[in-house]
Amino acid sequence: MKPQRVAVIGVGVLGASVGWNLSQRGVEVVFIDAGRPGEGVTNWSFSWVNASNKTVSKSYFDLNVAGMKAHRELAGTIGPDSWWHPDGHLRWAADPAATGELLKTAELLTSWNYQVEICTGAEVRRRLEPALTLPDDSPVLFYPDEAWVHGRHLVGRLVSKAVTSGAEHRFGTTVRDIGTGADGGIRSVALSDGSRLEVNVVVNAAGPAAADVAGLVSRYFPMRREPGIITRIGCAQVPIRRAMHAPQIEIRPDGDSSVVLHSREIDALIDTGEDPAELARSLHESARQVVPDLGRGRTAEARVVNRPIPADGFPSVGAVQSVPGYYEAVSHSGITLGPVIGRLLAREIISGERDELLADFHPERFGS
Repeated sequence: MKPQRVAVIGVGVLGASVGWNLSQRGVEVVFIDAGRPGEGVTNWSFSWVNASNKTVSKSYFDLNVAGMKAHRELAGTIGPDSWWHPDGHLRWAADPAATGELLKTAELLTSWNYQVEICTGAEVRRRLEPALTLPDDSPVLFYPDEAWVHGRHLVGRLVSKAVTSGAEHRFGTTVRDIGTGADGGIRSVALSDGSRLEVNVVVNAAGPAAADVAGLVSRYFPMRREPGIITRIGCAQVPIRRAMHAPQIEIRPDGDSSVVLHSREIDALIDTGEDPAELARSLHESARQVVPDLGRGRTAEARVVNRPIPADGFPSVGAVQSVPGYYEAVSHSGITLGPVIGRLLAREIISGERDELLADFHPERFGS
């Protein structure tokens, strides 16, 4: 059945991408979010567009490569403005064993026709990032086709264009109930503001709250609990141009006056009861060791958020046949995958045709 009205629950990068693609095809869309678009996990993400870190399975790698291509196409369609930063990505390690693993991954990626350059620290400082501190002879991997995205700006752009095409929005309210008909199909959503919207399709793009939304249609959707902390450092002048993974710290620009910091090692301390402000200071100190100019910056913001990760670590995208009209769009790699999932899921909703790229990521692998 062709959708008459689609409720997109959750307006991060995945929800915004699905809704924009549907609106461009003449579908009536209602965006629903408890906050403001793009201000949840999308705004508190390292926002790195890549497939180099997605080699756990070839199908997942291929989907992420398609995501990278979809970003480039999207930048051509809506304009790059302040959201798209295709300046590549740097990665290096601190010890020989870890460096060996990176070089082994680079060899695999090369065999899959993925672009990677092996540089030295001296070459990186001379050619790419003069503000870095790293040994002259350290092997550094440079992935020229990778990028970073300002997620909140991208979401705002997509939602604005969808609204221009006729989409509606209900921000600052949550979904309390999803109504179904005698056939089990979607009929309505009831919101916490007391309103009820007649719809015949629901897209669950609720990120960390996706399991709760799935429960409203009596679906069990297992998800991991994996909190992470992101810190923004304010700078008078941003000293780097591109995203990078240095030992124990990830750093990227975040516009003209701040950088974003993340570390999996610091994430591991979140559940120990460590003060988030202290975690933010640790991130800043680690970053200063790599980019000394960041020592003059100040912590502007820090937040702990739960990552939207299905139990097996892979995306959950597509229809659940036991609830006609109910679809999921949930993934940890939302920034990389947003544009491609948005396009493929919109096509599936409209035509019923499922793309082969999504074959391994069907929601029903968790049961109906």
